[in-house]
Amino acid sequence: MFRRLIYTDQSPTTMLIRLMVGAVFLSEGLQKFLFPGVRGAGRFKKIGLPEPEFLGNLVGGLEILCGLLILLGLLTRIATVPLIIIMVVALTSTKMEILAEKGFWEMAHAARTDWAMLFGSIFLLMKGAGRWSLDKMISAEWTKKAH
Repeated sequence: MFRRLIYTDQSPTTMLIRLMVGAVFLSEGLQKFLFPGVRGAGRFKKIGLPEPEFLGNLVGGLEILCGLLILLGLLTRIATVPLIIIMVVALTSTKMEILAEKGFWEMAHAARTDWAMLFGSIFLLMKGAGRWSLDKMISAEWTKKAH
């Protein structure tokens, strides 16, 4: 089971998606702690989420941890799951209001990064970490030991 979770292909292009997704989530998570009033708890309070202090810290912590795991290519598929949930919540809690008030094109513009991060995370969930990842190294080591 664990082998299937860390299995990945040899594609070097997967690494580019992994680096983009990991770096953006790491950066956003850090900003939730550096600028809590506008990126963390304050933002969550403004959009009406319950327990904004707790959620700001939880989301920021998950973005940092999962972003680092993805950058390293370690447990990549597992790390994408909380990030996919975070992006679905972000889209529904912030972009649906824009859609209702300002229309499709304004929402599409405002959500471009959210969509990129959501689909980048789904891509990594499906493909794994790619070449030059710790998942690949661990998988290769197990394959050597099995033979």
